[in-house]
Amino acid sequence: MNESVPVSRTVDGGQAKLMPDVDRERAWLLTVDGAPQSYVDLAEPAHLEFEYARRLGHLLDTVAEPGHPLDVLHLGGGALALPRYVAATRPGSRQTVIEADRGLLAFVREQLPLPERSGIDARCADARVWLEAAPAGSADILIADVFAGSRVPAHLTSVEYVRQAARVLRPEGRYAANLADRAPFDFLRTQIATLGSVFQHVRLVAEPAVLRGRRFGNVLLIASRNELPVQPLARRCAADAFPARVEPAATLEGLFGRAEPVTDSDSRPSPPPPEGAFSIG
Repeated sequence: MNESVPVSRTVDGGQAKLMPDVDRERAWLLTVDGAPQSYVDLAEPAHLEFEYARRLGHLLDTVAEPGHPLDVLHLGGGALALPRYVAATRPGSRQTVIEADRGLLAFVREQLPLPERSGIDARCADARVWLEAAPAGSADILIADVFAGSRVPAHLTSVEYVRQAARVLRPEGRYAANLADRAPFDFLRTQIATLGSVFQHVRLVAEPAVLRGRRFGNVLLIASRNELPVQPLARRCAADAFPARVEPAATLEGLFGRAEPVTDSDSRPSPPPPEGAFSIG
């Protein structure tokens, strides 16, 4: 790959493009139809550029002792930024990545190849279908970062889906979902309720401006059967170059109000972003 020339290809979900970062010699931004999807630095895979990815990185750093290998299931692949991060920071980890866009997966594998013995197994499948067939108790962490266009698909927002995620996790496992919403947070409220109907503990991580309703943006929901290590995660998020708050479960109802869990029969995708919210160029 010429490391100074953008490259593009038509994939299942639209026009994928890899653009080099002029400030980092082997770093690339992946977009699909102009919307940023992933950022990867091949020379420094532990570098996470996107704000939400950095927050997921903080979670991954705090769920086990530094360097301890993990079994991680990623729903949604993009350019495999987080799997590369785990492989670099926790050698020996076993990771499965499920990406529905076969063309995108092939494009990324060809242009941004994984290192040998990375422990990353990337497969093309629908996330829900694959999850329902996955072995019970097989993952320490499940990260859901699935967007069809710029929206989370409806079939990945229901109680039935969350039950399958909980089944695949080990008793001490953690579920984390990257979502996007804006005030009055109708979608986010239903997702908090849906996760809370299955998991005993739910936390929210977001930039203060998003929580105050000032802009549309990414929100992480983290869930587990057992109490989360909140303080280490909160410290890392607060000290980040893009500060974020970790909100405890006790404050979520006060922030967003009550909502009912959604099922497959009444689930809906996340709201479309305002024009230009995530697009570049």
